[in-house]
Amino acid sequence: MSDTAPTPALAFTSRMGNLLKLRDRLLVSRRFQEWAAACPLTRPIARRRARALFDLCAGFVYSQVLSACVRLGVFQALAQGPLSVQQVAQRVGLTVDAAERLLISATSLKLVSRRGADGYGLGELGAAVLANPGVVAMVEHHTILYRDLADPVALLRGETRATGLGAYWSYARSDQPADLQDTQVAEYTHLMAASQSMIANEILASYPLGKHRCLLDVAGGDGSFLVAAASRAPRLELCLFDLPPVAALAEQRFARQGLQQRARAVGGDLYRDALPGGADVISLVRVIHDHDDAAAQAILRSVKQALPKGGVVVLAEPMSESRGAEAISDAYFGFYLMAMGQGRLRTPATLAQMLRDAGFQRVKRWKTRMPMLVSVLTARVPG
Repeated sequence: MSDTAPTPALAFTSRMGNLLKLRDRLLVSRRFQEWAAACPLTRPIARRRARALFDLCAGFVYSQVLSACVRLGVFQALAQGPLSVQQVAQRVGLTVDAAERLLISATSLKLVSRRGADGYGLGELGAAVLANPGVVAMVEHHTILYRDLADPVALLRGETRATGLGAYWSYARSDQPADLQDTQVAEYTHLMAASQSMIANEILASYPLGKHRCLLDVAGGDGSFLVAAASRAPRLELCLFDLPPVAALAEQRFARQGLQQRARAVGGDLYRDALPGGADVISLVRVIHDHDDAAAQAILRSVKQALPKGGVVVLAEPMSESRGAEAISDAYFGFYLMAMGQGRLRTPATLAQMLRDAGFQRVKRWKTRMPMLVSVLTARVPG
């Protein structure tokens, strides 16, 4: 065989490439599209593709229907039972015509559902919104994101110097994050706390923290994750590290929960200060994806230094290329973090390599029930 002969794998790749080129030429052909829409065998596929394309175009409008329902309290109004259009209009402060338009739109999105000739009740998705306060908080928060994405091309080209998300996540663009004031950290801390319950349940159902002695939660916000961990592992000692004003909020949370004897909060700068010692497991919950590569790698090295031999790091966050949730992990978070001004979602393989580069071994991925929300990796310090 000649040294220049292609391998079977390369030959297969070349053939697939040619087939994909032919497919692309067909798909952009108006004549082929008309034929596919008319042919009984391909008509269902053509319709699904047309619907998917329209949904991409109309997605912003759909989100605004949801936003209007949340801001007006439509779901709360329907939670006690079905109401007529007139009753909904009176409850939320709209004209009957406007209320009917909103309810019809929300019905098409399964946020509400028709009940009789002139009645409306909660739909499946509307009930899910009420059951998850974090969703309500994120819907309201997205008004900032939508403003930042008004000109996505300018954002991609770096022509947008200041963004609403950059200001909201104040630590992201601060040279001295430890000097931030209470008012600068309170809003985003409360937002993270509102959505932390869902995330904590996924992590704690995935990885057994009860076998450890002391857990340090790095950048742990107001302590929501540690409070959830405390209920699952009654003997676990707890420590939190975050910016000083955020750590103060965590101390208040621990006091309200009666955890003062087993939980403490330490204020400091993640980029400049050493992490508190004494923990045999350290959690990074939605932390690494907020940072660019150099900063993320530095955080992992700092975590490794704070752990004893055999200590474990639990890295939990949404990860790129999550099967079935690619649009969320790659499109949504990709643009959200760009508007925020730093960070990126990474694949589990990339994060595993970063952990090994920081000095960890025995990287393991743990199954979570909802990988679209969070995936979990653990790794150990050698020894």
